[in-house]
Amino acid sequence: MGDSVAGRIFSVLDAFAEGPDSLRLTDIAHRTGLPLPTALRRVRELVAWGGLERASDGSYRLGTRLRALGAAAPCPRSLLTAALPALRLLSTRTGGHADLAVESDGAALFLVSGERLPLHATAAGKILLAAGLAELRGGGPLTRHTPHTVTSPARLMTGLAEVRARGIAAAHEEYRLGELAYAAPVLHTGRTLAAVTVTARTGTPAPRLIAAVREAARLPAGALGMTGAP
Repeated sequence: MGDSVAGRIFSVLDAFAEGPDSLRLTDIAHRTGLPLPTALRRVRELVAWGGLERASDGSYRLGTRLRALGAAAPCPRSLLTAALPALRLLSTRTGGHADLAVESDGAALFLVSGERLPLHATAAGKILLAAGLAELRGGGPLTRHTPHTVTSPARLMTGLAEVRARGIAAAHEEYRLGELAYAAPVLHTGRTLAAVTVTARTGTPAPRLIAAVREAARLPAGALGMTGAP
């Protein structure tokens, strides 16, 4: 990334690309290869700007300003605008949190919540992976977020084949305990643009969630403001 100040700042942000959501200063220094004092200076600059936030336990996570910039990009913003009525209905029908996700620098960017979450541990992320809109980085075991997270790339690939066949993806407590999520692709001319997802508490009837998320993902091309190939 280079030895410039900007390059070091970018390397700090890149440290969060593969999760987990929060990192301690020592983790950031290790991932970036920066000396601890240098990493601390760059982290403090990012906190002051709003690119990072310091949690109560002393760790750091991506800040709301950075998330807002990602969500403000023209394509994601237009997709979210088109999807909002369907997302509101999805939330009302299921009692869960409805969202729209796109690929963002190796993660799933959720446009309603502003979160950037791991592809392999979320239903929406699996839709993006299955459609070829995103790819896993590195070749080793994936980050384990809960005891239910799939960390074997081979096992994940097998699951993605099923996602492609069924057109639906699930994540049962794979990112957060107590959460059940389903996602379906938003298609235009046969190609996936994004993933509609709903997250509810475990124990919520799966057939109801699946039916609702499938219906919400059927956004017509006219609503997306698109008449040609994406």
